[in-house]
Amino acid sequence: MDRMTQAARDGIVVGVDTHRDVHVAVALDPVGGRLGVCSVPTTRAGYAELERWAAGLGTVRAFGIEGTGSYGAGLARHLRAAGHEVREVDRPDRSTRRRLGKSDPLDAEAAARSVLAGTATTRPKTADGIVEALRLLVLTKRSADKARTAAMTQLRAVIVTAPAMLRETLDDLGPAALLDRCAALRPGDPVDPTSATRHALRALARRIRALDAELADVVGLIDRLTLRRAPALRARFGVGPDTAAALLIAAGDDPHRLRSEAAFAALCGASPVPASSGLRTRHRLNRGGDRQANCALYRIVLTRLSHHAPTRAYMARRTAEGLSKREIIRCLKRYVAREVFAVLEAPVAG
Repeated sequence: MDRMTQAARDGIVVGVDTHRDVHVAVALDPVGGRLGVCSVPTTRAGYAELERWAAGLGTVRAFGIEGTGSYGAGLARHLRAAGHEVREVDRPDRSTRRRLGKSDPLDAEAAARSVLAGTATTRPKTADGIVEALRLLVLTKRSADKARTAAMTQLRAVIVTAPAMLRETLDDLGPAALLDRCAALRPGDPVDPTSATRHALRALARRIRALDAELADVVGLIDRLTLRRAPALRARFGVGPDTAAALLIAAGDDPHRLRSEAAFAALCGASPVPASSGLRTRHRLNRGGDRQANCALYRIVLTRLSHHAPTRAYMARRTAEGLSKREIIRCLKRYVAREVFAVLEAPVAG
């Protein structure tokens, strides 16, 4: 049986190395032989061309795509909509690149081989629902928060170096009163340091006010969308809009792609990692996973330790058993991850 006949019968695997302007694909037959290389533009026409090229080589078992959350997002979305199996592929490790070299076809072939070997098993996020909208809103909120903090820091720095007569009128004011006073300044023609300082303070105060309005709008949207997408999650003790959004974003629009609650805990960096050797059996802290989701679990645990009677009782019991506060918090984060996954897997009422 020749290679093309076997590929048509058993199915081929296509690996794709993604970039901003062009995607490079390599097809492998069921036993790992290279069938061909294809380069397409990152447009809808290019996606359709890659799909036709792969179909011309045989039945496609799966596509392995690098960067499904960035440059490969559009291609992954197109292929899933066409009914293809898509797997998320990590970039090759440095030792492999040092040994084999670096090129787009080599990276695409490595992606295909990881699917063929069964090491690339992760289904990428669908990124086509409310959770993807939440991700974009959280991104906007985060950048607005940073901009507001920077503007407020700069405003206070300008006040420190302001002429004494102006600085004395702004001393001892709270944040709201300070912004009101600075936004109402009338600088006139900024031809001297005092007028220029007034102009800078007014501009910074008005910028902060605009960012406050933007933040209020985005926070309201996040609150509404999290309640709509996961009302049961929001009803859990200690879960607010920000923590719910972080956990939903980690799971994606299709949480059923995660194999188990243990997989979700690992995704959130809340599962211990085996670190045994020889006769010594031990585990170490998981420093990987989605750090925003890990932070959300931590905030939920801290809230419950302050106000949730069962959690406080658990803390007292485990402390009596000799565990440190840090160890107990890690146990609680693992418990909360299990609780959250059960809520996310439950169907949402229409």
